[in-house]
Amino acid sequence: MTAVTPADLSPGIEPAPSPDASPARRISLPLLCTLACGLGIVTGLGAVLFRDLIGFLHNLLFLGLPQVGYDANLFTPLHWGAGIILVPVIGAVIVTFLVSNFAPEARGHGVPEVMDSIYYNDGRIRPVVAVVKSLASAVAIGSGAAVGREGPIIQIGSAIGSTIGQIIAMTPGQRITLVAAGAGAGIASTFNTPIGGVLFAIELMMPEVSVTTFLPTAIATGTATFVGRLFFGSQPAFHVPAVTPLPVDATTALALVLYAILGVLCGVAATGFIRGLHLLEDAFDHIENRYLRHIAGMLMVGVLIYLLARFYGHYFVEGVGYSTIQSILLGQMTPAPLLLMLFVAKMFATSVSLGSGSSGGIFSPSLFMGATLGAGFAALVALLPLPMPIDIPSFALVGMGAMVGGGTGAVMTAVAMIFEMTRDYDIVAPMIVAVAFAVGVRRLLSRENIYTIKLVRRGHVVPKALHANMFLVRLAAQVMDKDFVLAPSEGSFDAFLRDEEHQGRMRHLLVTSGDRIVGVQRVNTSLRRGLEDLDTGVKLGEIANRRFVLAGEGDIVFDVIRRMWQADAFMALVVRKNGTARAGDVLGVITKEHVADSVAASIALYPD
Repeated sequence: MTAVTPADLSPGIEPAPSPDASPARRISLPLLCTLACGLGIVTGLGAVLFRDLIGFLHNLLFLGLPQVGYDANLFTPLHWGAGIILVPVIGAVIVTFLVSNFAPEARGHGVPEVMDSIYYNDGRIRPVVAVVKSLASAVAIGSGAAVGREGPIIQIGSAIGSTIGQIIAMTPGQRITLVAAGAGAGIASTFNTPIGGVLFAIELMMPEVSVTTFLPTAIATGTATFVGRLFFGSQPAFHVPAVTPLPVDATTALALVLYAILGVLCGVAATGFIRGLHLLEDAFDHIENRYLRHIAGMLMVGVLIYLLARFYGHYFVEGVGYSTIQSILLGQMTPAPLLLMLFVAKMFATSVSLGSGSSGGIFSPSLFMGATLGAGFAALVALLPLPMPIDIPSFALVGMGAMVGGGTGAVMTAVAMIFEMTRDYDIVAPMIVAVAFAVGVRRLLSRENIYTIKLVRRGHVVPKALHANMFLVRLAAQVMDKDFVLAPSEGSFDAFLRDEEHQGRMRHLLVTSGDRIVGVQRVNTSLRRGLEDLDTGVKLGEIANRRFVLAGEGDIVFDVIRRMWQADAFMALVVRKNGTARAGDVLGVITKEHVADSVAASIALYPD
């Protein structure tokens, strides 16, 4: 009779996992925080240089002046006449050259690429991305592309964090923490919004939130904010006159209804922006030549800003557009037709800029669209005979938050950042209402936000919510399977299979030598039917897997899983308190299947 080896019995025996490479070394939390502090300093300085580079290029291309000083909150003087049409085209050629030859990841608004690296590449971003993104986005914004500067600085900060995490050996989770910290630091330094920066990292970047991830992020964000304030000052991003607070009377309900309606409008607008941007991306992709594609798009933007300047006196939609936002917040722009026309113009210009291949963010354009839509809505409502005054700047502020929250899905970030950018607490309550309605409406119309839709189109799905892993805090005694079999190592495997008690079952086999557990195995006895008459001569000790770990009955599942992963263990034996690997101490077993069942059971606790 042909000899049968344990390997031939694999249909009935659970295969052991193949050992992977040893995990990377976990650095200490103090060292990680120290690195985060350095990351904040470097990112803050990067934001300063990035803004100076934008200022230099903007002044050179729009005014012919080789100087750095540039206040984005002031309208750019008209200078070149119809020649301004060519300025975005010049930028398009340079941006396309940089992106095509050095870092294709630098194309677009940057945040999806960072999220992709977190969830699909262990937080690895090529160091060259930071340099190319800085140059390409500075050229794009400086030459009039209707994009924002927050997306680039997020990608720049994240690339710096990733580079640190690749130079210094650490676990992928710690490297991802530095990537998220760099993103938050970038937001905080460029907008002077430390709370918003932390919330942005939590809502959009972090796979999980704990002391070990929050602390480095908070340190990086705070440090970057301090560096930014050294150069830019501590004043908010926008100067806003005192906002009229909600009255504490019967008109409060009416005011909240109006803000809710504005939120609905912003939710519809955010959906239109999301779908319109990707529709134009698909349309421009039909132009195979990258240079021709981007030149065509920026030529449209150039014509648009020229027409606005020719008929309305300002370029309005070029660059980050803060001058228009500031003018609205100061009450200097109130005609509803002009405001709503600028809303449409900005949405078109931003979609064309990014769709054709520009490099820049969508946060600033969202602020612009929200301000014009909110102010335009308020200007129309003011024509109605309502028993309350309508404060146009207040509706503009609320529109800014609602548009950002609706488009990005970062609701807490939107509320906190608008508050920090204006320092007006009275606007928080109506903004919460509007943001909630905006996100709700956008979710009804488009499940994906402007960041995740780009990844979904690649087949890369990322979570849209942070869930507490409630299954991980269950005790080992609550998850373990008490159905296990003790058998001596010298016992016959054939006899074990023929035992009527084991027929048609998955058995967790604990192999003993004396009173001590020497190995474990999972045997599917239902797959062994038809082999009852086969005499293999194999002993149970020969099929036993020696890779198992011990867990106390009071240990939480999270610690058990970590112990199994670190030891590349096949099974965990749950033993009584102070127990050992002896038969009398074993209470149950935990395998990967038990963990999966526990995860599945916990899903019912989460909303759809």
